[in-house]
Formats: sequence, C-alpha cells, structure tokens
Amino acid sequence: MLQNNSTIKSLIDKLWNNFWSGGISNPLTAIEQITYLIFMKRLDDLEAKRERDAEFTGEKYASRFSGKYKVPGSSDEIDKSDLRWSNFKRRPADEMLLLVQTKVFPFMKDFNRPNPNPSDLMINGTKEKDEKAETVEESGRLNHSNHTNQENHSSDSFTKHMANAVFIMPKASLLVEAINIIEQLFTEIEKDASEGGQAFQDIQGDVYELLLSEIASAGKNGQFRTPRHIIKLMSELVAPQLGQRMADPSSGTGGFILGYYQYILTDLVRKADPSKLVVDEDGFERATMSAFLTEKVKQILEKSMFGFDIDTTMVRLGLMNLMMHGIDEPRIDYKDTLSKSFNEDAQYDIIMANPPFTGNIDKGDINASLKLPTTKTELLFVERIFTMLKMGGTSAVIVPQGVLFGSGNAFVTLRKMLIEKAELKAVIAMPSGVFKPYAGVSTAILIFTKGGETNKVWFYDMQADGYTLDDKRNKIEASDLPDIVIKYKNSRSLSAVEGDRSGKYFFVPKAEIIENDYDLSISKYKEEVYEEVVYEKPEVIFGKLESIESNIQSELAELKELTK
Repeated sequence: MLQNNSTIKSLIDKLWNNFWSGGISNPLTAIEQITYLIFMKRLDDLEAKRERDAEFTGEKYASRFSGKYKVPGSSDEIDKSDLRWSNFKRRPADEMLLLVQTKVFPFMKDFNRPNPNPSDLMINGTKEKDEKAETVEESGRLNHSNHTNQENHSSDSFTKHMANAVFIMPKASLLVEAINIIEQLFTEIEKDASEGGQAFQDIQGDVYELLLSEIASAGKNGQFRTPRHIIKLMSELVAPQLGQRMADPSSGTGGFILGYYQYILTDLVRKADPSKLVVDEDGFERATMSAFLTEKVKQILEKSMFGFDIDTTMVRLGLMNLMMHGIDEPRIDYKDTLSKSFNEDAQYDIIMANPPFTGNIDKGDINASLKLPTTKTELLFVERIFTMLKMGGTSAVIVPQGVLFGSGNAFVTLRKMLIEKAELKAVIAMPSGVFKPYAGVSTAILIFTKGGETNKVWFYDMQADGYTLDDKRNKIEASDLPDIVIKYKNSRSLSAVEGDRSGKYFFVPKAEIIENDYDLSISKYKEEVYEEVVYEKPEVIFGKLESIESNIQSELAELKELTK
C-alpha cells in the first residue's frame, strides 16, 4: 500500500541504481546482497528491542551480541558488540567493509547457534516469572517472551539456509551508500506508520515486496516472479480457511504463502468488522496484517504454511519476505519436490503455485509416486500438486497454455486425471502479457479439487488484468479480475450449464470435453462472433478511385505551373 509514498519509492530506486552503478548488475545478486544487509539491521533492531524490554520488566537477558566471537578459520576473536549494525555502520568505509566481509557476515551465518532466552533462564532452580511482562489480551497483542522466542526462530530459519551464501560488495563506497539508504528506508517506514495509521509490519513487508518487484529479468529454468495481483485473484478463488494446511511446491519469493496469509487475515476482519477493510489498487479487499491477529491465530497460521524450492537464493528471499511481513516462523525449505527424496503425499488442504514451465528433470531422479510418462516439469508439477493434496483439497495452479491442448500421451493423461479423479472447477485463460517483462508465454489458471466429480467446467477468457500487456506493465483501469471473482462465486451455485459461448465466460459439460480428447483450451469451445461487413458496389468504389486520381493529377499540374 505504498502508492502514496513517493519517498520510499525513490529510496528503493536509488538503492537499486547504486548497486547497478557499483558493479552488481545481476538483479538476483543485488537483491540477495540487499537482503543480507536488511537482515543485519533486523538482528540489531530486534536485539535492541529485547534488551529494552528486559530492562523494563527486570528480566534477565543474555544478549546474542554479548561475549566474544571466534572468527571461523582464524584464531582471531572480536567483541560481538562490534558486529552490531548500530556499531559497525559508524566505522570508516574501508574498515567497515573489511569487518562486514570477514566477521559480521560469518557471524550472521552462524547466528542459529543455541542462545539462552529469557524464558529459559533458571533462577534459584526455577524459571523466573515476569509479572511485569505483557500478557495476551483480546486485542491481539502478543506475549513478550513468546514474541521473543518467535523472533529467534525467524533468525534460525533464515540462517539455516546460509551455508553457501556469499557476501559480494565490490567497493566500500557502495556498502556505505546502501547502509545509509536502508537506514533512511526504515526511518521513513516508522514515519509512515506513525502518521498514516498503517502498521509498521505492513509497510515493512510492502517495502520488501517493492524491492522484489524490481527484479526485471527471468531467472533460471523458467523461474519468474508471479504478479501479486494474480496471486490475490487465485487466493480469492480458492478462499482458504483458518486451519487449512497450505503449500507451494515451487515457492520462489513466497508470494503464494503471503497470498494465503493475507486472504485469511482479511477474511477474519471481514467477518468481525468489515469497516476495517480497504480496497487496494487491484480492486481487492485488504486488511492490515496486524488487524485481529491474536496469538492463537498467529500460531495456527504459522503452522499451516509451507514452501519448498530447489534454489537456495529463492529460499532465502522467500524467508526474508515472510519475516518482513511479520511471519516469525516461516517454513520454507530447500527441497526438490519432484525428486525421489520428497515425500509429502496427501498432506495439504490448499496448494497454490506457479511452477517452472521450461524445465526437464532427469528420468532417474523422478519420484516414484509420479506416474506421468514425461520429464517435462510443467506436467510433473501439476501431478505433484495432485498427489500432495488431501482428498477434498483444492489447488489453483498456473500452467502454460500448451498443457491445455498438447496432444502427447502425457498431456492427455494429465488432463484426464484432472477430469476423472478431481473436480476441475475452472480454466481461466490469461493474456500473454501477464508475465512480461519476464516472458510472453500465454498461461491459464486451473482450479481443481482432488477426489471431487467433474460435471462441467467453467471457462473465463481474461482479456485485461489491470495493467498494460507490454514490458512496462503500467497500471490501467481495465481489469477483469474483480469480475472473475464475482462470476466464479456465482457460477458455483448454478446447477445447469447456462449462457452462450460468445462472451468471456461459459460452462462446458464433461462429456463434450471428453469427446475432444480432454482438450481444455478456451478457443476449442468459445463461439467467435463475426460481424457482417457491407461493402459498396464495385462501380461506386471505382468511381471514388477515379475521383481521387483526378484530384491528384490536378494538384500535380498546379505544382508544375508554380515551378515554371
């Protein structure tokens, strides 16, 4: 919700430009280095908060920045306090760069070592009870010591995946500039939160999302960032409920996990106090992340959301994205969900995903539970999603259009499975520009429930998503997204196949789809409307052409006279 804060946007642009001009031109490398710096600041800020809270309550607390740190591979030791963001940022540029490279970053990678926590300290043989500490109230405020525990867990989740991380900073001036801009960003977040009435956590999360949105080049193996308004659409269509276990088998930066999280929080507010909802720039209702977030709800949510990715960079970015949005115990893990080592069958109620489109996996590495005769990841991921769902579980998944009509055995087998072993509820065709500037591939959203019975399939021909369909993707008014949500929810209450097929949406009965070899492309069933064009009689057309020619000849003759 940062559309009204030009200062934050300009700071993010400045940060990206500094990395570009400073010699880090790869967007993924840049965002990874920015993420490490943000994590360093968060560690210091959270630790400072714990220290202040402990001082206020009289609670004994052993800081993670107390004592000495032995640098790996060296006999050197350094005071941990020197490794705090608030302390090292004051050093001279060259000295600071060397310190961060050789000591702060290794310390950050080791940060998940066990550390005493206030609730674990034993005093006189018993745990000290903090009578002054905050208690959980109906308003949703979190217990201090529990919140501290969760913050420690969030640090552990991130550093768990730091083994092969590398700190790349070509020159000291770039580090100084980056630190200064990040400081300004957090100051602006504080200011926006105090003046604008929006929670700090919500703005912080939006800032990181805006940072991620600047990644404007395709990743490896067809990976690219799913537009957030498309994630909102899919969340609305699936409509998850609190307590349902959700997963994304190719989670990337964690967008679908956040979509699930935000939808449930919004739905809780909608049921309790609709006046607290606002409509965002994409036409969807949204509540602040912190509204009505009690400790009980928070714990249920954090135990219900799971992500997996084969790219360690994406795992780290996803974890940071969730932490910046206030998810203290993010559950994203480094796993290849198509491989033999993955075993999560029938575990989830909801799966939302945008799997890689253009990859192939070695036949010998494919999990035995995947039966499709193919090595194409766009097919295997849909089957993997099907196997991960519990009976009655629902998925919304993005697939390339070729999956809908491909004539190969694996293509037909997959579509048959969705029709015969699930209730295929909807096929929503999206225009090819939705994923620009990453790719121009045409895609569709499939919505299906495992174990249901398909009687008819609802098709929708999305023609506008609220943004221009070129590389710039500028915001425009035309958008089918709100209409899709309304029409889809209304369609579920219809008992018969209704409406003609010349409009944007219509039903197709199962029998007709089977007759067409399970073809799910919307063009197969949509009726094209041809307008009759009435042409003038040939003699009238020739007469007009002669008149035009005569006029041209007259004008040429006049020009010749003028040049004599």
